[in-house]
Amino acid sequence: MLRSVQAIIEKDGSVHLKEPVQLDAPHPAIVTIIDELTVSETALLSENALGKDWNRLEEDEAWSHLRQAT
Repeated sequence: MLRSVQAIIEKDGSVHLKEPVQLDAPHPAIVTIIDELTVSETALLSENALGKDWNRLEEDEAWSHLRQAT
C-alpha cells in the first residue's frame, strides 16, 4: 500500500513528518522535494480548460469596458 505524508526537510537533511506515522516494521520510502516557487499542478492542469472559456469572443466583450483606450 502506498501512503503519502507531508514533511519538512531541513537544510541539514533532517526530516520532520507533519503527522504521526505508525509502522509495524521499517519500510522503504521515497522523498520528493517540492520547489515552492514552481507553478502548482492544479494551475497547469486547468490552464487549457480555462483558456477555452477565457478566450471566447463573449468574454472579450463582457470585459471590454476595463480595457484602457490607446
